[in-house]
Amino acid sequence: MDRQPSARSLRGLDWLNFLLADVQSGVGPFLAIYLAGYGWNEQRVGLALTIGAVAGIASQTPAGALVDWLKSKRALIAAGVAALAIGALFIAFFPSFWPVVTAQMFIGAMSSFFMPAIAAISLGIVGHRLFNLRQGRNQAFNSAGNVVAALMMGLIGYFISNRGVFFFVAVLAVPTILSLFLIRPDEIDYELARGARDGEDRGNPASVLELIEDRPLMIFLCCAVMFHFANAAMLPLLGEMLAKGKGRTSMMFMSACVVTTQFTITLLAAWAGRSAGSWGRKPLLLIGFGVLPIRGVLYTLTHNLYLLVGIQLLDGIGVGIFGVVSVLVIADLTRGTGRFNLTLGAIATAVGIGAALSQTIAGSIVHHFSDRAGFLFLASVAAAAFAILWLFMPETLEWKGDAHAPASMAKR
Repeated sequence: MDRQPSARSLRGLDWLNFLLADVQSGVGPFLAIYLAGYGWNEQRVGLALTIGAVAGIASQTPAGALVDWLKSKRALIAAGVAALAIGALFIAFFPSFWPVVTAQMFIGAMSSFFMPAIAAISLGIVGHRLFNLRQGRNQAFNSAGNVVAALMMGLIGYFISNRGVFFFVAVLAVPTILSLFLIRPDEIDYELARGARDGEDRGNPASVLELIEDRPLMIFLCCAVMFHFANAAMLPLLGEMLAKGKGRTSMMFMSACVVTTQFTITLLAAWAGRSAGSWGRKPLLLIGFGVLPIRGVLYTLTHNLYLLVGIQLLDGIGVGIFGVVSVLVIADLTRGTGRFNLTLGAIATAVGIGAALSQTIAGSIVHHFSDRAGFLFLASVAAAAFAILWLFMPETLEWKGDAHAPASMAKR
């Protein structure tokens, strides 16, 4: 069944993705530079980020299950945005170890709802047939928001103070919450939003065991964890490397890195969404996974600040493709199960564990050896993820309807 969402709801989704990116950027890569300015070393930064991420990791799967169960998905997003604002203010006023960790735990737990809730709202509004285009548009607006946020935060960090970035986050929370009111709740199909088929009668969702037994889903889970393990620590490590002896200019260069990445994603995302419907999911994923080990190696070959910023083009390609196509793969593999958002949350949990370990392990390697050793270690993990994806992951676009559903899902 083709759905006809209103322009107002689609506009609301655009603004939500754009503004939410602005809010989230301030507690992302800029945090490492902010803490380094207060004398935190690589291990201390990595430990704080890891401990703070535990709450987010632990809450991802319950958050996905809650999104599947509740119809009030907009309220969940609003609560998460408010938590980000409060956490950002806490970090700004109290930049010592335990206050920062407490704020990070609070932010991580509440922001776990963003990805599954926005994906659910999008799927519930446009349906499966147009989901690849909508997901590409979501990512494009999200990345455009990141570009604007990175520029603003870089300027704030340079001309005012690094702490001003976190006040900027708190202010932006207000229009982000207001954008939710543009999305009409009566246009969100509850069954579609949780991964049921168009026109299907309501029934019991698939069991968790059926999801675990689905081989392609488990292969993709493994690849996703390895991808994020390899990717998560690269930008923070680069930020800490830039912060050494650069003073306030380090914030400007980090801003340039983020802008380069997000501007690339903005240009790429809509194309990735369209191509995922014609090329298939796997060819695009291979491109996204393939650029990550190259990026890790290139970081070791130069200390020129402008070249390091230019290398972020590869980050934009990898993250842009993964951000769009990974959600489509999960939607393919869970179609008809009623467990779309639970699966998104579960994979986000596993990915979060990988990303958190990446921060700690790579930070320790850099602390005890060198920046070069840390980047080469991450590049080797990325190369292994590419090999597994290439050799073992099937194409998922062909699985449409009952005739092509994964065998474990057909048993339901």
